[in-house]
Amino acid sequence: MQYFITIKKHFSVLFALTFALLFTTPLLAAEKTQYSLPHINTDITVDGVLDEPHWQKATLVPIAFQDEPNEKGTPPVKTDAYMYEDGSNLYVAFVAEDPQPSQITASLRDRDTLWQDDTVILIIDTFNDERSAYEFYVNPLGAQGDTRMSDTDGWQSDPSWDAIWDSAGKITEQGFVVEMRIPFKALRFPENKPDLTWGFAVLRNYQRDVLYQLSNMGFDRDIKCSLCQFDKLHGFKNVKASQNLQLTPTLTALRNDSKPITPGNWDNGDINTEAGLDLRWGVTQDAVINATINPDFSQIESDALELDVNTTYSIYYVEKRPFFLDGASYFQSSLLELLYTRTIAEPEVGVKLTGKTAQHSYAFMYADDNNSNILLPTNQGSGFAILEDKTHAAAARYQYDIGEQGTIGLSTTHRESDDYYNTVFSIDGSYWFNQSDTLAYQVASADSKNSTFLSNNYNLAKTQSDEAYAIEFTRDKRDYNLSASYENVGEDYRTDLGYQEKVDYEKVGFVGGQTWYSDESGLLTSWSYEADWNKTWAQNGDLLEDEYQGFITLKGQKQSIFEIGLLHRYENYNDTFYNQNIGFIYTGFKPKNNILLSFYGEYGSRIDYANEQIGDSYATQAQAQWDINDHWQVDVKHNYSVLDSPEGERVYTANLLDFRLYYKFSMRSMLKLILQFEDIDRNKDAYFYQVSHINKDYGSKLVYSYKINAQTLFYLGYSDKSYQDDSLKHVERDQRTFFTKLSYAWQL
Repeated sequence: MQYFITIKKHFSVLFALTFALLFTTPLLAAEKTQYSLPHINTDITVDGVLDEPHWQKATLVPIAFQDEPNEKGTPPVKTDAYMYEDGSNLYVAFVAEDPQPSQITASLRDRDTLWQDDTVILIIDTFNDERSAYEFYVNPLGAQGDTRMSDTDGWQSDPSWDAIWDSAGKITEQGFVVEMRIPFKALRFPENKPDLTWGFAVLRNYQRDVLYQLSNMGFDRDIKCSLCQFDKLHGFKNVKASQNLQLTPTLTALRNDSKPITPGNWDNGDINTEAGLDLRWGVTQDAVINATINPDFSQIESDALELDVNTTYSIYYVEKRPFFLDGASYFQSSLLELLYTRTIAEPEVGVKLTGKTAQHSYAFMYADDNNSNILLPTNQGSGFAILEDKTHAAAARYQYDIGEQGTIGLSTTHRESDDYYNTVFSIDGSYWFNQSDTLAYQVASADSKNSTFLSNNYNLAKTQSDEAYAIEFTRDKRDYNLSASYENVGEDYRTDLGYQEKVDYEKVGFVGGQTWYSDESGLLTSWSYEADWNKTWAQNGDLLEDEYQGFITLKGQKQSIFEIGLLHRYENYNDTFYNQNIGFIYTGFKPKNNILLSFYGEYGSRIDYANEQIGDSYATQAQAQWDINDHWQVDVKHNYSVLDSPEGERVYTANLLDFRLYYKFSMRSMLKLILQFEDIDRNKDAYFYQVSHINKDYGSKLVYSYKINAQTLFYLGYSDKSYQDDSLKHVERDQRTFFTKLSYAWQL
């Protein structure tokens, strides 16, 4: 009951205003070109060669505009796209001319790693609701990238989405040619309509001293939404209904070895073999059921390392597991993250339903979990607790599209075991006043019953309940941007299936900036500034933080970017206030089309959270990505951080190195070596409690992979971990794993 009183108290005026505006402030429609998609009942050989005669009957879509760096400028090169369908697949071909084919940037790539290459792009809004779309990228050698994107509050892409589709590319004397074959069963779109209309765009990223982005319609920078500017594609009368049933059996085998005593002898583990099954069933064209039994959720791909030093909040890791990724966008709410599936670590079974019918989107997920992690936040920091018992987790969301761009949604999550539960319920929405001004809002209520284990070990009350709400207004124009936001999160608000790293605070913030544009041939192609201010209080009224930040950004030749800025933060940590002043720079550029370099550095005063004092801090992050040739690529990232006490005594020196070397036998076959090293050297005399002077962690992984598509693949690999602390004279390996994985996607 308290939750509904809270909604009424804080949002009745907001909802009334929003719905009133829905009927009084229509959006202006962007001018669109209408295209007809022909039906040609003939397949192609996807090889990057347009030798099939029926391509002559396909719809021609010229890419006639330059969007970056000049708005609606003239493209420096000619590009044409061709499209048709055969009832089962959408076919798209690009003929991309290039006066200097030797300067084309492309390599053999693993999927979703081609973002620095020359690419051609298809974006399709299959529901024609101008709110979400599919993106398909292909480089000149045929490497794939695919994402899902939403456009309810500016362009937001989710590269974790994967589909099964075919592509090929070939570099020619005139440029390059790309072919795509996208099965309709890989997409979701309205059912039971004799004629469909899709929003669409075809684009080309042309990598030279500046990045040219070219498109078929020319984006207006004064319009915040992108999908609302797309041209329209009519047809699809012969699209065949499909069972859209995909079965993916998985077989994994691994052996974990460890050392009970370090240094010491290896204790070789048994070979564990497990079979699992993933099911994806398109009940209709716009609704999909996913199910998984005994899934393999081992992390074949290593998480990118972050320096976990001098921070009080938990590190966020992105989701990579297929069961959770398919349809993940259907669970997203506007401002609060209520579902963070990395907290579900070891489920035995899971089931999920996601879909969209007309203005109605819906999603439901259930999974049990044998290794349940929950985030325990305060306004001073956060950490994870591991529950002793198996838990059952469920999440659901319903969203209704209002007007041309508005939304309103209901979300709930629930996690429980025998003597524990956490339930969250939320209402959120967005409203577009016009093409530049948007409003997003969300209110949520959480109710928790803590187990005896949680109460005794983490000093939690037996029951907890509280609310959170947030609102944000943004204005995005061609030459400037403004935003204002407000958040209020109660002390006992907890989302055990979500990610809320901080609670017990009230925060206001304002951001503003301005941009100027120059010609593509100029030393600078654009320059801008941005400034923001935010202030945070605890729920009892105590000041927690007062922060000011400003920076200048310059963009120019060699795809260069340079930022310089200052940050001032007045922060309350454990009832003591600290003034922090930090200067920072960031720069990145491509000295050659196959090399990308970046550097971030900062210097100033930061809180030493471990010793509760202010200190002098210096930190850098440098990264180099080099495509040695089509087959060899290397990616190296190094983080360095030091902190000194007020007396000038070194508190710690931290180094983190992430080295990745790739050899691509072909587009499907790859060998990858990953080396990760973290070294934190602590000065024991500078701490008020006992610490280890030596803190070294090493990890290595060698993996061979063969991928036919995102679900049909084979892995064979080895990984190990090593460490050293004050008790060891040398770095010692204490864990090693031999593993293999085989999965095959059957599409029926």
